[in-house]
Amino acid sequence: MAKEQKVDRQVFDEVMVPCYAPMQMIPVRGEGSRVWDQDGREYIDFAGGIAVSCLGHCQPVMVSALTEQAGKLWHLSNVMTNEPALRLARLLTEHSFADKVFFANSGAEANEAALKLARRYAADQFGPEKSEIIAFHQGFHGRTFFTVTVGGQTAYSDGFGPKPGDVTHLAYNDLEGLAAHISDRTCAVMMEPLQGEGGIISPTSEFVQGVRELCDKYRALLIFDEVQTGNGRTGSFYAYQDLGVEPDILSTAKSLGAGFPIGAMLTTDSLAKHLKVGTHGSTYGGNPLACAVAEAVVGEVTKPEVLAGVKEREHWFRDALMAINAKYPIFDEVRGKGLLLGAALNSEWQGRARDILVAAGEEGLLVLVAGANVVRFTPSLVISREEFDCGMTRFEQAVAKLYLS
Repeated sequence: MAKEQKVDRQVFDEVMVPCYAPMQMIPVRGEGSRVWDQDGREYIDFAGGIAVSCLGHCQPVMVSALTEQAGKLWHLSNVMTNEPALRLARLLTEHSFADKVFFANSGAEANEAALKLARRYAADQFGPEKSEIIAFHQGFHGRTFFTVTVGGQTAYSDGFGPKPGDVTHLAYNDLEGLAAHISDRTCAVMMEPLQGEGGIISPTSEFVQGVRELCDKYRALLIFDEVQTGNGRTGSFYAYQDLGVEPDILSTAKSLGAGFPIGAMLTTDSLAKHLKVGTHGSTYGGNPLACAVAEAVVGEVTKPEVLAGVKEREHWFRDALMAINAKYPIFDEVRGKGLLLGAALNSEWQGRARDILVAAGEEGLLVLVAGANVVRFTPSLVISREEFDCGMTRFEQAVAKLYLS
């Protein structure tokens, strides 16, 4: 056997495309809400792989599902189906509004399928002129060229040449603005039922209800991007289930596989029939390994005690963050729902969210940002009280050092 090459952070700079700027440490092992780097240093994980690791690291049910399926069947093609995919699709329809499921590998691909379905439905039913897609400023829907164009952040979409056309961006939570613009040309409105990358912005009840009503009035489809909010993240299996509205199409990914890549587009019978054989596809979509893991994840996340625990843990975070803020006042508010939370910096600390992320890392805590002014927390949905307390102690230490420096 060849001698194993040393792998350190410098190798990234030598061989990886520089579109990321990863931390200097390299994690090599994880368990629960803890990870350890190459030097054996422990970190508490409040980031969860950006809302992915919903059951923590190396959760036994997930490991068992993966290893069992690995001994049976890894890959076929969509010329055939497979048992894990069928069982998972059934689970997703049982726990949502949907009748039909399309599997992909990521949130971006799930959103690509959703947008293509909306355009195809409108063309079939009403003609090619009904093609406008309305989305919202600061939204995020993925990194394919179509989804990054629909996402409302030009920093991610500019600089790649002509963009897909007939996409309009409006202000989130501005129902009057939407009502003034939407028309019979609109084929779909795409929105996150809680904006994640855009700063952890919750929709008002009036806005969500109004969007649904306007879509119905103008025969436009309502697409909910639940890539980040779904699979228990907000305390319901999907966030829409607490909002009193149902979408026509829903995308899900991230914590669906809890770390194993998988995405899905969910919709109704009447819409699904417009994606006839050959109109869309995915080589790895519905992969048996991915679906077996996701089936185990959904089985865990949908347990009432897990969903109730998300709401309990939200209070842990809110109470602890407010206690820290009472000592070191750097936050204006804590936004979000469930375990998709953002601590928004006050006027004196604008632009310093990354400073806090770096300081937390130095204390042995992993957190995220949502823009320059919001520290984001998306931990495991089942993080233990001990792990939480340890992590929050480290967060306070990081905040204190910055505040007192």
